[in-house]
Amino acid sequence: MGNPQANPTEAEPLDARAITRPEPVLLTYYTVVSALALVFFPFVFLPQYFKYKTLRYRFDDEGVSMAWGLLFRRETNLTYRRIQDIHLTRGLIQRWLGLATLGIQTASGSSSAEMEIVGITRAADLRDFLYERMRGAKGLNEAPPAEAGSEPSETDEALALLHEIRDELRAIRERAGNGP
Repeated sequence: MGNPQANPTEAEPLDARAITRPEPVLLTYYTVVSALALVFFPFVFLPQYFKYKTLRYRFDDEGVSMAWGLLFRRETNLTYRRIQDIHLTRGLIQRWLGLATLGIQTASGSSSAEMEIVGITRAADLRDFLYERMRGAKGLNEAPPAEAGSEPSETDEALALLHEIRDELRAIRERAGNGP
């Protein structure tokens, strides 16, 4: 069973729903990074190995979720509405292996990413997918533009009321300036 991200073609659109696991080359990345720790290799590699083996992604109509952990299971769920910004990062070793990390930030007040999607080869396509969903989710509650000949919407009525208030305030200022 091949990974849907492997060997993509330029014309082939990204199916984010098919991404459920990180790329296998992520384990190579974890091995190289852990090897740089020399004598501490097992202490650095084992947690990353277990994270790789248990890491799962899910992209659906509501948002994105990520779960991992062997002893202590962690799960992060973000709706597209909560996403504020998406950062794409690639370190030297990640670029060499064709990997990237997508950091997803929300308005939680934290300066760090709420979720980091690691082990992705088509990160730019996934970022674009998330931006489209993020913008689409924010536009769900917006009223469609009024058609010619249709009844005025509440927005139009509110705007007309604001114009009346503005005109009244201008008239009051003019009278105050011309009076005794």
